[in-house]
Amino acid sequence: MGKQTSAKIEKPSHNPRWDIWSYRIGCPVWGCRNWTDSIYPNGTPADDFLRWYSSSFPTVEGNSTFYAVPPIATFQKWRDSSAESFQFCFKFPRTISHYAKLKNCNDELHEWLNRLAVLHDAGKLGPTFLQLAPSFSFSYFTQLEKFLRQLPRDWPWAVEVRHQDWFDMGDQESQLDELLQELAIDKVLFDSRPLNSMEASDQTETESQSRKPKTPFRTSITGKRPMLRLIGRNNAEEVFAYWEWWADQIATWIEAGHQPWIFTHAPDDTFAPGIARILHDLIRIKRPELPALPDFRSFNQNNNGEGLKQLDLFSFD
Repeated sequence: MGKQTSAKIEKPSHNPRWDIWSYRIGCPVWGCRNWTDSIYPNGTPADDFLRWYSSSFPTVEGNSTFYAVPPIATFQKWRDSSAESFQFCFKFPRTISHYAKLKNCNDELHEWLNRLAVLHDAGKLGPTFLQLAPSFSFSYFTQLEKFLRQLPRDWPWAVEVRHQDWFDMGDQESQLDELLQELAIDKVLFDSRPLNSMEASDQTETESQSRKPKTPFRTSITGKRPMLRLIGRNNAEEVFAYWEWWADQIATWIEAGHQPWIFTHAPDDTFAPGIARILHDLIRIKRPELPALPDFRSFNQNNNGEGLKQLDLFSFD
């Protein structure tokens, strides 16, 4: 029965033209069963989730590679199953960032770069981000510098720090910023203020508040591709002022010629696409030249995707 249903699901035929977008916005994952009827048509098999997701958003934050590096065949499958000009932003594997702390990991780095090259050569590699362990303090600065200088200079990279040393508003923070600026590497901006702005309303928010770091808030950027990981709540209306504030900041970056990369998180992944759409629509108020995000419910299979309808401004997926 399930097989017959899957066979009736058509693959997206429209061309989202992500290559002309002046910024990128997406979710932390591309596969969520609860996105049926918001990202994927009902009955879409899991193997086609990426194909549909990449036709609705121009990028994704790939956290799964932090836990294990998939075989090269998997990267090839991701390359072939994603929309044209869609780009992946994967997290460095923890074997490099957390276990080795960037030291004596040449074999692991070589393997990682070989995997990423599959996407880079196809024009589908966005900024790959190095999330450092909470214990990775300024005392490791020389190690960090040595590691970053060996990365391919023509690939996009970003670094996320979590130890309090890096947020001293003094010499240590300045040294990090200057190093990243020199190497044209972006600093990941992490904002968990919306999540922690009030008490949790359900178990997913309780768990998220206990896991997500409360690092100091920053807006300073070090490269041309500011990366923002924005941690919201399941009910986006509760913290709507944050989306308005960030929409202004992101629009300012775009106006200055930067290409921001924005990832919207919710304690329950079900709500991440809704946050992304709200934020994008608010950015479009400031930058009306930006196109609307596509929606599979408006894909016209008979005219190659022409005539996508504009979403309601505050609609939730």
